[in-house]
Amino acid sequence: MTSTNTEVLGLFIGVCGLLTLLTVFGEVLRARLDKGHENPVIETFMTRVRSWWAIVILFTLALIAGTGGIIVLFAFASFAALREFLTLTNKRRADHLALALGFFVVLPLQYLFVGLGWQALYTVFIPVYVFLMLPIVSALRGNSDRFLIRVAETQWALMITVFCMSHVPALLMIDVAGYPDDRGVLLIAFLIMVVQIGDLLDFFFGRRIGKTRIIPNLSAKTWEGMACGVACAAIIGGLLAWMTPFGIFGAAAMAGLASTVGMFGNLVFAAIKADRGVKDWSHLIPGQGGFVDQLDSVIFAAPIFYHITQLIWG
Repeated sequence: MTSTNTEVLGLFIGVCGLLTLLTVFGEVLRARLDKGHENPVIETFMTRVRSWWAIVILFTLALIAGTGGIIVLFAFASFAALREFLTLTNKRRADHLALALGFFVVLPLQYLFVGLGWQALYTVFIPVYVFLMLPIVSALRGNSDRFLIRVAETQWALMITVFCMSHVPALLMIDVAGYPDDRGVLLIAFLIMVVQIGDLLDFFFGRRIGKTRIIPNLSAKTWEGMACGVACAAIIGGLLAWMTPFGIFGAAAMAGLASTVGMFGNLVFAAIKADRGVKDWSHLIPGQGGFVDQLDSVIFAAPIFYHITQLIWG
């Protein structure tokens, strides 16, 4: 077992300890309620914590498996998220070929380019080449009904669920002086942990002390909850600086930035769901909807985190 795998296992034990504390905390809050009564906020909090136990175990196994395991995991997540996203979009029979290409050609090629470390391709493949190619494929089918809307929704689905998400395993490909290549898995763990923990604490504090909604009638997210979530993410990022090449203050700043971008991304997805009249993208993950619901913040934060890491430390 490599030293990095040992650190991953140590991190897994630490996260399990944190989840145990969160579980106990939730149970204490639940026990303080009158018998027979339930608090929706506490129940949602507990459901999320329970779901995270399974997610943490799966993610840890992928980290230990190394580059191949992480790429396969996120390629599968992209496939599931793309399917969820496209179920809410406008489509015609003329789009079937373009959709098939998106699922079975564009998605695998994007992750292949990431796995090969071809940065010149995986950073432009979808936003440039696919952006130009897929509309041609749809246009050749001869159906112009809502054409612009159909094409735009397909492009946005690929950008969000494939392009942005692929920047998580792409962190493995950044060459940082003095930072061993095999520690890239810890950088991925750092990104996901600070964003998801920030989200969880934003949810909790927003409903306990939040008063000012950021977007009334669209999301329950509050400025107070977001501020607490970002601050906690930055503190946790500083404590986890040993996982990164950033240093303590750099890690805190990167964690705060990733958490902030992720939370605003969550609002974007809330707007899409409100437009489509749905509460969750799917019901695949108990209590947390689908892959898009679970990874929306990470999806938005990943490209920003990747490019700033590449620009400053790469």
